[in-house]
Amino acid sequence: MSSSSSNSNSSTDATSLNNSPNAETNSVNTSNTSSNPSSAFTRFLHKAQLITGLGVTDAERAKDLEELNLRRCEKMKSELMEKSPLIIFMLKHLRLSGCQVPEKNIFCVPCGSPYSSSGSSSSVAVSSSNTQNQTPVPPLHAGAYLPHPHGAIKLCAGHFFSKQHVESTIAHELVHMFDECRFKVDWTNLRHHACSEIRANNLSGDCRWTRELRRGEGIPGFGSGWTKGHQTCIRRRAITSVAANPACPSLAHAERAVNEVWESCFTDTRPFDEVY
Repeated sequence: MSSSSSNSNSSTDATSLNNSPNAETNSVNTSNTSSNPSSAFTRFLHKAQLITGLGVTDAERAKDLEELNLRRCEKMKSELMEKSPLIIFMLKHLRLSGCQVPEKNIFCVPCGSPYSSSGSSSSVAVSSSNTQNQTPVPPLHAGAYLPHPHGAIKLCAGHFFSKQHVESTIAHELVHMFDECRFKVDWTNLRHHACSEIRANNLSGDCRWTRELRRGEGIPGFGSGWTKGHQTCIRRRAITSVAANPACPSLAHAERAVNEVWESCFTDTRPFDEVY
């Protein structure tokens, strides 16, 4: 009698458990697990759609590409800050000069299309309310040094064709940061800006012959010697950057500023002993 009652209660308990709200929830959770959007197959299918464009909008594809470029940019930046002798050297000398550069101060962001028009690979972003009759500012193809409020480097995700390109861009902007740290640069002073651009283009590797070829400028100094071609590249890029400064009235003013400081700034390789 006692055993029969026990079996009956057990049966009743099992029936109650199966009919309980928890049982329904467990059933729903099991169903959701099988159709979870995070499953490997669903992710693969969605990625295939993004690649082919089938079943997704152009906006969704653009957003996915933007996120991919940001991840790649951040990965290359982190690896270079840990392993690149050039970047490590610059960061060390900034630290010795009293300017610590946290990794968060070098960041990747989406920028305009790198194919929209020609312009400098990197620049100093100088804010100014006086923008009338200014030289049009070319799009930033690779990055920019942001002096205010605490000094930061912006890298344009998706605008790099190699890790070396990222390296030279970071090095270029770190030279600007070093100049401001050591020499208290006034970026609205065209001579100051010109000097830092000459040094940054000279010391960062921006004017390697391989980079000039990729820009469509031909082999630097072909027919007139590499040294002259190297200087031509530095001068051209410095003038372009200074001309984009809101404080610069015209291209002629930019050329004059570069010419006035050329001799002293081209030979100034600090913190390096010689051109890298």
